Amino acid sequence: MSTPETFLIAMTIIFTVPWLLWRFGNIDYYAPLVVVQIIAGILLGPGILGRVFPDYYAFVFNPAVVQSLNGIAWWAVMLFVMIAGIELDLKKAWAHRRESSITAGLALGTPLAFGCAAAAVLLGFEGWMGPKAMTWQFVLGVGMACAVTALPILILLMEKLDILRQPIGQRILRYASIDDVAIWGVLALILMDWERVGRQLAFLVTFAVAGYFFRSLMARIAERDRWYVALIWLAACAFGADWSGLHFMVGAFLAGAIMEADWFDQARMDLLRHHVLLVIMPVFFLSTGLRTTWNVGGEAVFLAAALLLVASVAGKLIGIRVAGRILRWAPGEASIIGWLLQTKALIMIIFVNILLDKAIISSETFTALLLMAVASTMLTVPMVAPKLARLQELIRRAA
Repeated sequence: MSTPETFLIAMTIIFTVPWLLWRFGNIDYYAPLVVVQIIAGILLGPGILGRVFPDYYAFVFNPAVVQSLNGIAWWAVMLFVMIAGIELDLKKAWAHRRESSITAGLALGTPLAFGCAAAAVLLGFEGWMGPKAMTWQFVLGVGMACAVTALPILILLMEKLDILRQPIGQRILRYASIDDVAIWGVLALILMDWERVGRQLAFLVTFAVAGYFFRSLMARIAERDRWYVALIWLAACAFGADWSGLHFMVGAFLAGAIMEADWFDQARMDLLRHHVLLVIMPVFFLSTGLRTTWNVGGEAVFLAAALLLVASVAGKLIGIRVAGRILRWAPGEASIIGWLLQTKALIMIIFVNILLDKAIISSETFTALLLMAVASTMLTVPMVAPKLARLQELIRRAA
């Protein structure tokens, strides 16, 4: 078959398998479609499909097809990260800065410490640290992966639980927004290349200057032009960041973070996010699955994933419980907020993709982190729903 024909077979598989699992598997309560797409990506990767049907896998996902899929995946994830940057609302966090800083700091710092401890354990065994990583980069990278909260998935889950527009939902969004900024800041530190520090400083200075003129331009043009100019700005920032050695996704986040959400119609932005998730992000999930490996042994990968899951869940819940005591939250709130901030899929997967690209983690660590992200996200709704029902009942009785 020609490459386009094989590519279309791959695209058919990408969109068919996760939808069938989600639609007829009755797992929507545990995971939205995007999480099922991530799981399908793992199933279709070399560690499972490639091992069971090696000839078929090599035929469909040949180098030419994988290269084509990667191009779509890069653009999909850049769009998604840019949208996440645009939707960051730090003004509300600043208005409630004491509460937000205490909660966000503990929600990020405690699982970060636990995750770093788990990474230190993995350092005692071969095959987990990437070939180009320094020890501190590996430890900090894995630790931050355990601390990440995926803001877009968090929004989807809070919509499902019908609390997105409620006061507790808005509070959770404030905490997650602050942590989102910290995540990308730590990533930039991890990726700092002292041999290319001149390029990186040049990029940051150029970005600051160009950003000033870009913001002035966007404030003056019509909204219909802003959408197109935003895409040009995205491509330019992503190129600059990758050229400097940071990574194109860091540039994509910066491109979105410097934009104001008020420049765009919110309904159209929601629709764009929905369409990106529906139309092209499944290709990113599949390309992510293609990078999973089990060379150190499936049992070892699952044990590492379990260790990272415990570090992530325990760290997040302990940190939020401490914040709740400091701020004197109502009984039950800390547990609800802690489990919701546990949501990891998407942003964490983007984060660890970058670490893998830069050879800071190995493919085995990447696979373990991917499994941890899926498990922590799927735990969220089953853990939160009954706790939320009890809290709402207590509020009704008190009223």
